[in-house]
Amino acid sequence: MSPAARMMAIADIFEALTAIDRPYKRGKTLSESLRLMAGMRDNAHIDPDLFEIFLRSGVFREYAVRFMRPEQIDEVNIEVLLPRAA
Repeated sequence: MSPAARMMAIADIFEALTAIDRPYKRGKTLSESLRLMAGMRDNAHIDPDLFEIFLRSGVFREYAVRFMRPEQIDEVNIEVLLPRAA
């Protein structure tokens, strides 16, 4: 997959996890969603470098402010979610 397609996959997964308009599930909080995505990274389901950029850039917070309910927006410590240096 191209880098753009891999980044779109990260954005799509994040949106699906946080979405409140799905009748079959509730929208997850920021911390729940990012923790699940860190597991996807650890299991090689999403690009680790692009996921790190997603975290460090803060774009997930910008999305949250615009599209998520206030009760979904909780504290996130991205340092805990970043891979440990070898």
